[in-house]
Amino acid sequence: MRTLAGYLKPYWLFAVLAPLFMVVEVICDLAQPTLLARIVDEGIARGDLSMVLKTGTLMFVVALIGAVGGIGCTIFASYASQNFGADLRKDLFKKVMSFSVSNVNRFHTSSLITRLTNDVTQLQNLVMMLLRIVVRAPLLFVGGIVMAVSINARLSSILLFLIPPIILLFVWLTRKGSPLFRKIQESTDEVNRVVRENLMGIRVVRAFRREEHENENFRRANESLRRSIIDAFSLIVFALPLFIFIVNMGMIGVLWFGGILVKNNQMEIGSIMAYTNYLMQIMFSLMMIGNILNFIVRAGASAKRVLEVLNEKPAIEETESALALSSVKGEVSFEDVEFGYFEEAEPVLSDVNFSVEPGEVIAVLGETGSGKTTLMNLIPRLIDPDRGCVKVDETDVKIVKLKDLRKHISVVPQETILFSGTVKENLKWGREDATDEEIIEAAKIAQIHDFIASLPEGYDSRVERGGRNFSGGQKQRLSIARALVKKPRILILDDCTSSVDPITEKRILEGLKRYTKGCTTFIITQKIPTALLADRILVLHEGKIAGFGVHEELLKNCRPYQEIYESQFGNGVVNDA
Repeated sequence: MRTLAGYLKPYWLFAVLAPLFMVVEVICDLAQPTLLARIVDEGIARGDLSMVLKTGTLMFVVALIGAVGGIGCTIFASYASQNFGADLRKDLFKKVMSFSVSNVNRFHTSSLITRLTNDVTQLQNLVMMLLRIVVRAPLLFVGGIVMAVSINARLSSILLFLIPPIILLFVWLTRKGSPLFRKIQESTDEVNRVVRENLMGIRVVRAFRREEHENENFRRANESLRRSIIDAFSLIVFALPLFIFIVNMGMIGVLWFGGILVKNNQMEIGSIMAYTNYLMQIMFSLMMIGNILNFIVRAGASAKRVLEVLNEKPAIEETESALALSSVKGEVSFEDVEFGYFEEAEPVLSDVNFSVEPGEVIAVLGETGSGKTTLMNLIPRLIDPDRGCVKVDETDVKIVKLKDLRKHISVVPQETILFSGTVKENLKWGREDATDEEIIEAAKIAQIHDFIASLPEGYDSRVERGGRNFSGGQKQRLSIARALVKKPRILILDDCTSSVDPITEKRILEGLKRYTKGCTTFIITQKIPTALLADRILVLHEGKIAGFGVHEELLKNCRPYQEIYESQFGNGVVNDA
């Protein structure tokens, strides 16, 4: 919790001023019942209207000062809590951006979204409440007891029968509520997961007519959240009437025994009125304290979830002595590399050894699940090998600054991702200082310039979330253009022309060879004609290198390559012209 408290330090002045203004409001609230008693006992009872007028005016002034204190407290508490929440969200998002794939998989995307939104809001509201009510409630409680005892100590013995059961009630609520409120946040994660998956995959859902199935999934998640909320708040529903019952019993006791004291001329009516006001302040200050404890329990569950993210160690980190990488030639080598996604399962890659010269174009070929994408993810350190090392220009990528390494690498992933904004903004994603001429040139190489030029706003046309207003082939070509604008020294194309027709694909790849001359290029593909455009072909089979060379060599000596070739062309001869 100290970690979270540190987010209030920059706003310490507002965090101090808020309680101070609240002290002013509480003092004014505590003064009002006494002034009311004076009006009744000294003004109305004696017929002294001037006393009533003076005291009434004083009550108005005190109420006005109290209102200023309350408003000031709310303003400063709001400023401190809102900035607390904004800074916490910023650091959480920054931390999530440092996560590797394994880190994100551990938390799940939907849970991370809930933690950055709902959980932070819970903590933000807690700060707001602490700066306001955590000062008001104890001061009203202590001040109310002091004022009540000062009016009549004998009558205050009633408090001994009221306060202990209320405290026990709230302690019970706190202990019972903690696991229930954590369950609410976990159920919220599940609802967010179902909603997110269905919104992202709405076309697939409709294509397979799975609306009813997904409605049922959401119903179950929503029902789980409903039950969690009911279970948690049923405690409050049970406790609130019990609390009001105790307060009402206290009021009856005060009026009963107070009436006896008034009858025996040991108290005045105005004092009874003031005492009942102080009793209500004491009781409801206890209720506020109970609400604070209840909210702390709920926010405590959120705090644990937020701290789990902040304390998570990214699987991919650079060392303090990481080397700068100002320039890259493009040489890439793998030495005894082994990698597996699960500890006890068979590794996805094993005994991988090969090297690539700067400027070479390498086709990475293999059946589905052979480890092609995993192999390429090791170069920009999206994942790290379990054994062995990956080198760029004879330097282990693990000892290089991540920012420097990735600055020289462009990746066009298998799953095309575009971002909300304009076409130009998407193309400049990897290099913001790119000129219009460079953007157009990259778009022409990717065979997408003519399409962009035909749009009403050209390169300033809007891209909807996820590129929903573009076809699969158009998104792939935009992704290729975006990678080229960066002018990398190492380019990785992960089956990025699967939605493009063969003629356009050949034009793109031939244009790439001219445009990226001197750039080491890896083309992940399952098509022999595409592989033939490369200088050499790397064949993967069951996570191992089955062959590495030119087409003729592989066709003679590499059985997995022969099988892929035969599956696509039978016993015929491929035309690579």
